[in-house]
Amino acid sequence: MEPLASRLRPKSFDDVYGQDHLIGPDGVLKKMIEKKKWLSFILYGPPGTGKTTIAQLFGELSHLDTYFFNASTDNKAKLKDILDMTAYHDVLIIIDEIHRMKTDIQDYLLPFLESGKAIMIGLTTLNPYQSINMAIRSRCHLYEVKSLTDDDIKKALMNGLRHLEIDIKITDDALQAIIRASNHEIRSALNLLESASFILDDGGTLTSNIVRKLAGKPQLSLDDKEDHYFEMLSALQKSIRGSDVDASLHYLARLITLGDLEVILRRLIVIAYEDIGLANPTMGQKVMAVYEAVKILGLPEARIPLSVLVVDMALSPKSNTAYTALNKALEDFQNGITGEIPKHVDNKYIRLHPEVYHYPHDDKGSINAQKYLPNEIINRRYYVPKFESAYESALGERKKIIDKLKGYIPKEKTDK
Repeated sequence: MEPLASRLRPKSFDDVYGQDHLIGPDGVLKKMIEKKKWLSFILYGPPGTGKTTIAQLFGELSHLDTYFFNASTDNKAKLKDILDMTAYHDVLIIIDEIHRMKTDIQDYLLPFLESGKAIMIGLTTLNPYQSINMAIRSRCHLYEVKSLTDDDIKKALMNGLRHLEIDIKITDDALQAIIRASNHEIRSALNLLESASFILDDGGTLTSNIVRKLAGKPQLSLDDKEDHYFEMLSALQKSIRGSDVDASLHYLARLITLGDLEVILRRLIVIAYEDIGLANPTMGQKVMAVYEAVKILGLPEARIPLSVLVVDMALSPKSNTAYTALNKALEDFQNGITGEIPKHVDNKYIRLHPEVYHYPHDDKGSINAQKYLPNEIINRRYYVPKFESAYESALGERKKIIDKLKGYIPKEKTDK
């Protein structure tokens, strides 16, 4: 017999619960279908919210030649076979777990996205601003698939009741118990409802006690107050950044229970460079060592090196000076605050006039008075060291010497 969740698979956007901002009467995806105008986009949000279903329906309703690609398991050869079809007609490619896409596959895909010969729908449970390569992200529209509400799951369950093989009743407590046990995933909720129907007789009543027995151990996962999986990752990062070791371990435990170790490790790499940075620059190497250990061990043993690492990171000195310095430089460039590359830095000019470039390694301390910023922003300052950790304090003292030799105007409060 076909499972209940499969029998109730949405056959149109109207059958999908929630997501009116995307597929309702004024939803952007609904309008694309109506106007037959296609854009590449990424759907992101928690598991079980309908990302894959929406993508599949979009493919069916668009009447585009649709192909599926899993960035975690499929290879470049499969992608090439799919994209070869663009020689004959436009194609729609649905890429699951797009955050795992390898660089060589991205490079091969990009020209097809730019030309519009391939329309892409990417699917991810992660924050695309943090997990997806900018080259891909900048060529796509980003649409959030929101967490399903209690009412959404309740509507799905009441619809499921009408499609069971037997006629049963369900108490309000049982409905709430299924909603909690399903982690707001419709498929899980319908599976639990169907399982319950097998142990009840026609006309029976499904109670919360029956649900708890069937659900077994409660899943320590996201609830309706913790909107997304990546919100939990954010809580871990904020706890480490805030040097709260116990909170860091708490959120690590919850994330480990969810099982995606690679996502946790990627976030820890970000934290090592964004929040710890130059205060403890060896932290990045430690994270990579734990990355290898976790890959070898797997769960449950992988929790051991992860615990050591997270305690170390939470209690480590912190500095975001390099990260914020680059952000300032990027902001300047994006706002047009820039200038011409000086001639003594320009290779073409140096080849003709080698005397203009002074090789620093020939000077005492490998420093000389030449400046390298464009003249238009010659006194612009981006990096301001923190004099809190031994390593960055040493960098800060060396910077003072360099700035004095080059005649830079000192930035106020650099030693704060």
